[in-house]
Amino acid sequence: MKLISWNINGIRAVFGKGFTEAISAMQPDILALQETKIQKPQLTDEMTSLGDYESHWAHSTVKKGYSGVASYTRVKPVSVRVGFGIDRFDNEGRVIEYDMGSFVFFNVYFPNGQKDDERLRYKLDFYRDFFAYADSLRKQGRSLVITGDFNTAHNEIDLKNPKSNEKRSGFLRIERDVLDELLADGYVDTFRALYPDTVKYSWWSYRFSARQKNAGWRIDYFFVTEDLYANGAVRDAFILNDVYGSDHCPIGLELSV
Repeated sequence: MKLISWNINGIRAVFGKGFTEAISAMQPDILALQETKIQKPQLTDEMTSLGDYESHWAHSTVKKGYSGVASYTRVKPVSVRVGFGIDRFDNEGRVIEYDMGSFVFFNVYFPNGQKDDERLRYKLDFYRDFFAYADSLRKQGRSLVITGDFNTAHNEIDLKNPKSNEKRSGFLRIERDVLDELLADGYVDTFRALYPDTVKYSWWSYRFSARQKNAGWRIDYFFVTEDLYANGAVRDAFILNDVYGSDHCPIGLELSV
């Protein structure tokens, strides 16, 4: 099973940048999009009926043209849940959950904390409460796949200029500690587990020709519970740097389940 995740930075914009052709070339079984920036009345048939996929959407109800995620699947899910039950997070349209039977799949757009201290606190609260919910499913014996834009680079290998960004949200020690805790708690960063020394990024600023210079950050991830990694279900993880259309590129996971 091929899983693809991509922060598209506006679904209306990306449709004019070779989006459908890119998805056709990638052929994902499940596609997770973040930062769709669209409200339900604005959705077109082309968006909701992408090829032979079934789609599900989470929209921001607090601000138009903001946040939002969409998930597409060719494999019929057992159930679909939008949000994870906490209004202050769900009203920004950040989570879609698929029960795929053998695993639970989460498409998550984690908050950005750069605006001010209040949004940084919101981001850290989101991390805490979302993973508390995820852990409640683990305690029921469920295997989890969690993907999306985490808005945090974990270690120095994960961004071009770590020293100059140590005091910037996205690479603050307090944010990176969350990812440390996830690994300690039995989650696996699939790309880094398979490719411990590979330098690849998934996001580049639109400023200063950052993508041309490959001055990027790896802030998009596929995390899985360690049972999936230990039993060999993770076949590969990858970052598709050559796919354009957004300030992020797609990332992927090959899963045998």
